Amino acid sequence: MAEQTLVDDIAIISKRWKNKEGSLIMALHDLQSRFGYIPRDAALELARQMEIPLARIYEVITFYHLFKLEPPGKHVVSVCMGTACYMKGGEKLLEKAKETLGIEPGETTPDGEFHLQVARCLGCCGLAPVVTINEELLAKVRAEDLENHLSACKGKEEGKGDAS
Repeated sequence: MAEQTLVDDIAIISKRWKNKEGSLIMALHDLQSRFGYIPRDAALELARQMEIPLARIYEVITFYHLFKLEPPGKHVVSVCMGTACYMKGGEKLLEKAKETLGIEPGETTPDGEFHLQVARCLGCCGLAPVVTINEELLAKVRAEDLENHLSACKGKEEGKGDAS
């Protein structure tokens, strides 16, 4: 990434959040929204511009599971494991996703196509169980249909993925 563009992008984020109590998490959300993950050079620049120790930034990044230090796959698959989804088969969906993609939650397929993650609640309890692929919500998903949803994504171009 071009160094000046990075500095300028971070300046926008820094200006918005610098000197606001408890704003580091929001700044990191903005950063991850921009890149799809938090690149090391971007974290370094954020630390410099916001005058925050880099160790503090990494402390927050590594504490919260939603922040990514590596680029996610083109397709971010989130399996909801909130109470309603869990009770209606979320665990089976997660097992099917792991089996189909050959990865564990938090991992990206070797081809960079898919990133699998667990969501604690997607706020769609009446549609349980739910899965999102990027920003598309799949409602009342059955394990036997999940493989078809994933296959339909293969090869499609997507953005940076979901920042959650």
